[in-house]
Amino acid sequence: MAVLPLTGGCLCGAVRFEVAEAPISASYCHCTRCQRRTGTAVSASARIVPGSLRILSGEDVLGAYEPADGFAKVFCSLCGAHLWIRNPEDGTVSGVRMSAFDDDPGVRPSVRQFVAYAASWEPIPDDGLPRFPERRPPDA
Repeated sequence: MAVLPLTGGCLCGAVRFEVAEAPISASYCHCTRCQRRTGTAVSASARIVPGSLRILSGEDVLGAYEPADGFAKVFCSLCGAHLWIRNPEDGTVSGVRMSAFDDDPGVRPSVRQFVAYAASWEPIPDDGLPRFPERRPPDA
């Protein structure tokens, strides 16, 4: 069990945040967008309770890539660290990149989504997690 609040931030330290409630779940995303955003084959994110994230510092240096068909990808404009995703409908943060937490967030990825787009140069490990060719269902 994680110690609350969970804290985290970007690579350069300009952005600091805390999450007041334990993450709901976590997942791996293999979509092409995540591959290009991270420079890796997969992105790991923790789904959080909307409204549980509070920015402690660095709000003025946050940038976002806001695709027309998806959630905003929020990052530090100084160091480029990926931080969280923001719902375009209501502006709430709904997921935090696992690497942005300072300590163990107490949750592990339990599904893999968008595996139809997995990078050919890095096979998906045989870890027994459910795999979804596209977005995972809301209850998964």
